[in-house]
Amino acid sequence: MQPRKNASSQRLVGAQLALFRRLAGYTQRELAERLNVGEETIASIEQGRRPLKGDLAERLDLELGTRGVLAVSVEYMPEAEKYPVWGAEFVDNERDCFTHYSYDVLVVPGLLQTENYARAVFRTRLPMYSEQEIAELVAARIERQAILRREVPLTAHFIVSQAALMDRLGGDEVYAEQLQQLRVCAGLPGVSLQIMPFGQTTHAGLSGPFVLLETKDHRLLAYTDTHRGSQFISAPDDVSRLAMKYAMLRTQALNPEETKGLLDRLLGER
Repeated sequence: MQPRKNASSQRLVGAQLALFRRLAGYTQRELAERLNVGEETIASIEQGRRPLKGDLAERLDLELGTRGVLAVSVEYMPEAEKYPVWGAEFVDNERDCFTHYSYDVLVVPGLLQTENYARAVFRTRLPMYSEQEIAELVAARIERQAILRREVPLTAHFIVSQAALMDRLGGDEVYAEQLQQLRVCAGLPGVSLQIMPFGQTTHAGLSGPFVLLETKDHRLLAYTDTHRGSQFISAPDDVSRLAMKYAMLRTQALNPEETKGLLDRLLGER
């Protein structure tokens, strides 16, 4: 993914933090200990690799005596930069997209997650997030879900591996709540949900999860997420290959009515 031009403001906030820290006479480790956060968190923010969040900015202003400078910088940061740099372009395009197609293997897609399930997902991350970071990430994820309830419905299609429905991330109550959420979302206008069942003899999605977006100006874009990082894809040939995979996955998964039946059975067995 090409770097975003407005990513410079995230680096600027990081440079401000580094300057204020040095003027206050703190090392990165000392400041992290004062605020009970990881030293890597401070280092990442100063280097522009991690966005500074509002609550932490306020605590830094108090500790460094900067009179709200950092909090104001965060408040007026471009909206896309409230997300990790690699996800900013994706968030921009997702918000205004015409169609949204998602294939997930191990977790329920973010647009369909409950707040409690999203929290459980973020808590599995290594290295671990702080509770403050988790709260902010969950809020951002729930905010994204507004696109499923737009006045003019989005055309959204989701294919989810049955394996993602069998794990009980967060415990039994979170599991039951998430199943119910999926059943409700499966009935929303413009939304289709298909489950990829166990026991497939052929499978087009073995390379992992991905998302396809069609923008209002009919550009096709893709997004992939792996252990080595996330990538926003706009090259037509690469997007076309993923679109062909998605078309094949739709033929291999349970159809929407069969999917609703499976969800009803799982809800009855929980």
